[in-house]
Amino acid sequence: MLFGEAVRIALASLNANKLRSLLTVLGILIGVSSVVAVVAITDGLDRYMSEKVLELGTKAFRLQRMPDIITSHEMWMQMMKRKRLNMEDYEAVKKACTLCSEVGAQVWTGSNVKRGRTIQKNVGIAGVTENISRIGTIRELESGRHVVQQDVEQAAMVAVIGTDLRDAFFGMMEPIGKEIDVDGHPLRVIGVAEKKGVVFGESQDNFIWMPLTTFMKLYGARRSFSIQAEARTMAVFEAAQDQVRVAMRARRHLTYNKPDDFNIETGESVMELWQTMTRGIYVVTFVVTAISLLVGGIVVMNIMLVSVTERIREIGIRMAVGARERDILLQFLAEAVVLSLLGGTIGIIFGYGVSKVLGKIKVFSQFQTVVSPGSVLLAFLFAASVGIFFGFYPARKASKLDPIEALRYE
Repeated sequence: MLFGEAVRIALASLNANKLRSLLTVLGILIGVSSVVAVVAITDGLDRYMSEKVLELGTKAFRLQRMPDIITSHEMWMQMMKRKRLNMEDYEAVKKACTLCSEVGAQVWTGSNVKRGRTIQKNVGIAGVTENISRIGTIRELESGRHVVQQDVEQAAMVAVIGTDLRDAFFGMMEPIGKEIDVDGHPLRVIGVAEKKGVVFGESQDNFIWMPLTTFMKLYGARRSFSIQAEARTMAVFEAAQDQVRVAMRARRHLTYNKPDDFNIETGESVMELWQTMTRGIYVVTFVVTAISLLVGGIVVMNIMLVSVTERIREIGIRMAVGARERDILLQFLAEAVVLSLLGGTIGIIFGYGVSKVLGKIKVFSQFQTVVSPGSVLLAFLFAASVGIFFGFYPARKASKLDPIEALRYE
């Protein structure tokens, strides 16, 4: 028997039992759609994270009190025991890092900002050195100017604002030269930063930059600094970090056998942590998928055994007119594979649809889900493998029937 003829007979058999065939493939459908949807979302997130990390600048790194991501309450309590980074640390790093083209600092808090009766809530308020906008990816301005060294030296009451504040307070008016109220202190707007949009539902434009000295005058010096640096070239990127690390360990009097009590974060370290997290998602997904496919495969095998029992007389007639064992084996194996591939195809379409629907939800709307050819091929291979593996036993059982006994079967 030719394979094409076996497939045609398989399709005719499945068409004769539409509802049973559809219910049979549900397990495979769920497993395959899970693979496609999760891989599409995770690949989209990976690309999105890569783009955002690149925006930080490939030669830039950051010295800070705590790591970017804290994974447990115990870790949080341990990190809280660390010393804060202060102005003296910034000056020491600036002096020590001869391989850095720029070393700057910033310190953050949050508050509501007012102008007249209009209140903008949850505004990020940062004190910055004059060069902070040049480290990493340059933050351009829509209008006005950045904080300059003279502003820092004089602790000038000036601010660069994000477009969220511009839109809330000024609308179509020119904001440069106007005043806003920051915790009861009037600050004059000197610049408006270009719009960056939203990352994971969080606006990147709801902020104020003021000179670092102004921030310390308004809020005190107890908050920990974040020290930003940029290596002269990628060739000295690691060496520049080492210079910063050595300077900080010397300031903290850390012996060789003590770990760092500060963190140096780079775009690469963020991506490595992200990929470690998504690897766990992949593992959980494939475990769930494997269970779904196992259940689906068992259902396929049971249905095929029922099909063999129902068609014993048909098998006997085929053998009587010349069908060989391998022809019967191929016929029922083709039926199992077609059944599995049908579930796989529907699963791929369903998984693609789920990934697109999730992409419309606010939390996922900032990135594009990616259904790659690799994930589609993997889904097809899973489905075909289930059909071959779980369909072989019923097919072999059918091929081993005695023709005489099969013809007598009622």
